[in-house]
Amino acid sequence: MNLISIPLAIQVVIDDAGWWTGSSSVSKNGPWRSDINRDHHPLDYTAIAELGKRLGMRPQASFILCEWDLTDRLRALPDATYLGEQWRNPWKSSPLLKEAAAIIRNENRFIEVGLHGIGHEYWGNGGVMERAEWHDVHGNMRPKESVIAHLEAFAEILKENDLGPFPESFVATAHQHHYGAGEEGLAFILEQFGVKYHSLPFEGMPRSKQPESELFGFDGSLIAVNRGTDLYLWNVLEPEVSGNINGPICGMHWPNLLHPDPERNGEVVSRWVKFLEPYQNRFDTMLAANTAEGFSQVVYHSEVSLKADSSGCYLDFSKLSGFKSKPPGLLNYFTIKVKNNVRIVSSSKEIELFENVQLSTREYKTLVVKRKNDVNSAYINWLLDGD
Repeated sequence: MNLISIPLAIQVVIDDAGWWTGSSSVSKNGPWRSDINRDHHPLDYTAIAELGKRLGMRPQASFILCEWDLTDRLRALPDATYLGEQWRNPWKSSPLLKEAAAIIRNENRFIEVGLHGIGHEYWGNGGVMERAEWHDVHGNMRPKESVIAHLEAFAEILKENDLGPFPESFVATAHQHHYGAGEEGLAFILEQFGVKYHSLPFEGMPRSKQPESELFGFDGSLIAVNRGTDLYLWNVLEPEVSGNINGPICGMHWPNLLHPDPERNGEVVSRWVKFLEPYQNRFDTMLAANTAEGFSQVVYHSEVSLKADSSGCYLDFSKLSGFKSKPPGLLNYFTIKVKNNVRIVSSSKEIELFENVQLSTREYKTLVVKRKNDVNSAYINWLLDGD
C-alpha cells in the first residue's frame, strides 16, 4: 500500500564558490577556476542565497579560499598556490571581499559554507601544478603534514574574513578522493577538524572498502553521499536547466547558477527554482533543508524498512542498529510523507511525530519522526478514511 514514504532528500551542492578570478590559468601552471570570461562579483553570492530562499533550503557552497587571503599567509604554504613562496593575493585589497563577506554572513540561513580547498590543485612537486589538492588522480593522498597545513590555513582565512565556523561539509577538489582509507586517509583527518559530511561521485572513485549502499557510505565517521553526475559541465553559464535528478545530490559548479551579466543572475536562479520545486512536492522526494538533515535523511531513506497496511505501519530500524558506531552527523530524526486519506491515531513510545504543516500538501501530510534511544523498531497506528 502506497500510503507512506521516507522521501529521498535532495541537497544542492555548488562547487568552486570563493574564486574571484573567473578564468583558469592552467597553461601558465595555474589552477582550474570557474573557467568563465568574467570575474566573480558579490552578486554571485546573492544568487546562492536567492536560490535557497525561494526553495526554502540552505544550499551547500564549497569554497576555495586562496583569493580571500588578506595577509599573504599562503607564502608559507608554497604547495597551495601556483606562485609558491612568491604568492601575493591580487584581490586582498578589493572592497568586493568585504561586500561579499557581508552577504555570506547576512544570508547565512541560505548559504552553507563548505570546505573545498585553498588553491584547488597541488604544487608540491617542484612547483608544477598537479590535480588535485587533496589527492592525486590515482587516489593517493597528499602528504599528511600538507593536508593538515591546508586545513589550518582554510580555518585562518575563514576567521580573518569572518565567514563563519569551520565547515561540517566537504567536497574534494576535482572530486579526487580515496574512500574508506581508515586512519591513514583524509576522512580521518577531516573528522579532527569537525567535518561530518562529504559528497562525490561514487562511480570510479578509488576505495579501500565498499560504501554501505549506492546512495551513501560511512567514510570513517563521515557520512559520504553519492553525487552522481552533474547536469552541466563546470564552466557552463546560464544553462537552460533541464534533465532529471536521480539521486540525493543536485550537483553543480558555481557558473551553472550564474549569468554572464551578474545583474541578471536572477534569471538563471529562476530556472533552477522552476526545475527543483517539483522534487519538493513529489511523494517520494523532498528538498533538503540543509546538509545535516539532507544527508541524514538519505541514510534513513535507504536503511529503514516500512511495512504498512490498513491499520498502521511498522518501522524497522534494525539496519541502523547494526552499524558499528553511530556517525556523529546522523541526526535522530527524519521526515515521512503520509497520504491524506490516513488519519494517524497514535505511535509507539519509541518515536515522536510532529507535523511539518508548511510542507504538507493536498495529497499528503509531512511529518518529522524523532527516534528515541536508537531503538530497533516502532509502530504508527492509523485509520483510513471510510473505515
